Amino acid sequence: MTDNSTIIKLTAAEIAAKIASGELTAVQVTEAHLARIDAVDEKVHAFLHVDREGALAQARAVDAKKAAGEKLGPLAGVPLALKDIFTTKDMPTTVGSKILEGWIPPYDATLTKKLKAADVVILGKTNMDEFAMGSSTENSAYGPTGNPWDLTRIPGGSGGGSSAALASYEAPLAIGTDTGGSIRQPAAVTGTVGVKPTYGGVSRYGMVAFSSSLDQGGPCARTVLDAALLHEVIAGHDPMDSTSIDAPVPPVVEAARSGSVEGMRIGVVKQFAGEGYQAGVVQRFNESVELLKSLGATIVELDCPSFDLALSAYYLIAPSECSSNLARFDAMRYGLRVGDDGTRSAEDVTALTREAGFGDEVKRRVILGTYALSSGYYDAYYGSAQKVRTLITQDFERAFEQGSGVDVIVSPTTPTTAFSIGERADDPMAMYLADLCTIPTNLAGNSAMSLPCGLAPEDGLPVGLQIIAPAMKDDRLYKVGAAVEAAFVEKWGHPLLEEAPSL
Repeated sequence: MTDNSTIIKLTAAEIAAKIASGELTAVQVTEAHLARIDAVDEKVHAFLHVDREGALAQARAVDAKKAAGEKLGPLAGVPLALKDIFTTKDMPTTVGSKILEGWIPPYDATLTKKLKAADVVILGKTNMDEFAMGSSTENSAYGPTGNPWDLTRIPGGSGGGSSAALASYEAPLAIGTDTGGSIRQPAAVTGTVGVKPTYGGVSRYGMVAFSSSLDQGGPCARTVLDAALLHEVIAGHDPMDSTSIDAPVPPVVEAARSGSVEGMRIGVVKQFAGEGYQAGVVQRFNESVELLKSLGATIVELDCPSFDLALSAYYLIAPSECSSNLARFDAMRYGLRVGDDGTRSAEDVTALTREAGFGDEVKRRVILGTYALSSGYYDAYYGSAQKVRTLITQDFERAFEQGSGVDVIVSPTTPTTAFSIGERADDPMAMYLADLCTIPTNLAGNSAMSLPCGLAPEDGLPVGLQIIAPAMKDDRLYKVGAAVEAAFVEKWGHPLLEEAPSL
């Protein structure tokens, strides 16, 4: 009989295969991960809510289906940690904010429905920066999450709870969202795999909005194949989401099973270098480029001048959209209500509720966005940022131009490894620089992946390699990612996470 310590180290693909063959039951697997959460999550704080009874009920249903001879999906019975930004009618959805503390939605997000329909076992909801605004998960109203490699350091943001759950073996799969890098950046600093699908490739219906033209849900895992299997489950057209792409899902699983870069042209953007990059991150990235060459790829240097303006454009567009989206939290319909004692006006109650319910980073971005959209400043700020966005999109189009362009682009995922909790708390600009390499992809709507490429020699912490592909060519990420992952595992003799200190 397989013990819990062995079960939690299995990949999602291995768990699904063992459940399908009868070697393990879904209940066994779920109980093993719940026991792991009990053992370590007090230290890690990956979860905001653990749905023990719900998870076991889902697992029993999977085992019953198997016993009845019904066909199981490719991830049936596999546990998953869900970022607390997707609505769940059987669990609270707080978005890491006090303004929604204890709120249980009346409906499931489309992504939640897809997971349940695929018989994936949802363990609970993970910690995150409030309303997904942050690069460290220090902005959660419920306290920070620790990085399992070093609990005094950040696990990335805004989806640090999901990445920490993977790296601490509390779940083999997780869901994140990526507005400016919040899937890829946590993956990079925890030594896991995270994918931002093409914008519109995964439904946003039921995902609490931060910046509607940038937000994108996606898969988080410990291997490229596991990410592909989860990607296939959650992707696809949704008529409930007006931005959803009505097109077939790219063949991501097939690509992940047949990884190769032989004959591919791979771009390196010169703007993704320079000051602010940790020496060990640059070293591991350069080694990754040499590895790609050795695997048969041709490296092409690219000049994308508008990328230098991406950070500035993002921090006008995202706050502007957030100031509009968060206007709905007015204390009148749901969530927190403060000061409603019968003596105050609705405006006063709204103001008091927002003062008590929103954290500093949310207030900072709402104020910035409201200013950028205000009369007399719209064209100078928001309008100009949208023009820069167009230039960034055009730079990508030239880079990926059919015939003469590259197949994918690679870069470091983050300029540094995980920094210490509290290190950048008083310096928002230093915090924003964590997303320097990831933001251009969100502005253009392309797909991108982060996967581990080694440990930085200075601190022994994970470094992420980012792969960027054109829109609706998500399968290229998995083809390249699988080849790189296999080569690195062969070089190291084991997956990178095996080097993480045990909790």
